[in-house]
Amino acid sequence: MKRLAIAALVAACLLLQLISAGACPPSSPDGIGKFHMGREIAKVMGHEGIDWLERDSREDEEASSRADAALDLKPDDVVADIGAGSGFHTFRIAPMVPKGRVVAVDIQPEMLTCLETRAKQLGHPNVEPHLGAIDGVRLPSDSIDLALMVDAYHEFSHPAEMLQSLMQALRPGGRVVLLEYRAEDPQVPIKPLHKMSEAQIRKELEAAGFIWKTTHAFLPWQHMVVFEKPKR
Repeated sequence: MKRLAIAALVAACLLLQLISAGACPPSSPDGIGKFHMGREIAKVMGHEGIDWLERDSREDEEASSRADAALDLKPDDVVADIGAGSGFHTFRIAPMVPKGRVVAVDIQPEMLTCLETRAKQLGHPNVEPHLGAIDGVRLPSDSIDLALMVDAYHEFSHPAEMLQSLMQALRPGGRVVLLEYRAEDPQVPIKPLHKMSEAQIRKELEAAGFIWKTTHAFLPWQHMVVFEKPKR
């Protein structure tokens, strides 16, 4: 009996170690089995999902034009679209920064090929496809004014490392803007692991050192949460 109790205690300690290391068993088929600050990280949508990213109904569902307008960009801003995918937002933002540029960051070479082709077709020389990594954006320090993440952050397998790399890449006072489907709203027809609550977003970004500025509530399905890198 005593041996069983000791074995149970050891097992419990090992489980706690796994939880603290972010290696809990998967609780959802849509997750990768890794947890960060209390949430399971979602599986990445691959390049096979480009058609869904470019669906005709997306503007009506997400009011993407309103979201991009609310970024309040300056003509010479350098914007990093993190997890740019097909470039749905990239190519809407590019005309807003005619003296700047949009760095379209993705970890999938197939997405970058799509971005390069579309940039030429649409005539946007200020769009720069850029290969990132799962644990960092691989951008120079103090090189961007705004980092935009649209329905992407919840899929990052190394969120803490990604946020640290963004902190380095942003100029002092630079902004991070997250658009994530609202976990608080059961009417939003998106799988649970592909949603985030405002509280969870703030918990993770503030823990990484970013300063919360505002949360816009005008989008049909998404939170639009704005943070700032501390000024020196």
